[in-house]
Amino acid sequence: MTENELSYKIIGAAIEVHRNLGVGLLENAYESALAYELKQQGMNVKQQIYLPLTYKEITVEKGYKIDLIIEDKVIVEVKAVLELHPVFYSQVLTYLKLTNMKLGLLINFNSELIKYGIHRIVNKLIHE
Repeated sequence: MTENELSYKIIGAAIEVHRNLGVGLLENAYESALAYELKQQGMNVKQQIYLPLTYKEITVEKGYKIDLIIEDKVIVEVKAVLELHPVFYSQVLTYLKLTNMKLGLLINFNSELIKYGIHRIVNKLIHE
């Protein structure tokens, strides 16, 4: 499956979670529910993954933590906040660069309409 095909399925799962849980919960509730929905679809889902960060001569074993990695192709950062701060977009882009992945989704479940809480972030987008 391509990143775009995966993102379509992830967004569908996020809509299902939002429809069932609504707004007002903690991020880990939405993250766990989303991981469950995706696993039910047979996807490989890694949750709360610490990855090392190399800086010059040192390696920080737990340099950063990604909420969800789907099929080793798409990063999902889950939020449940009143408003998405610009640093959240930068965070996802940095994760994409550090993992050399192409697509990330920033999903804020604290949106009345989930479609306004879903944001695609791309790394090294190539026009074909």
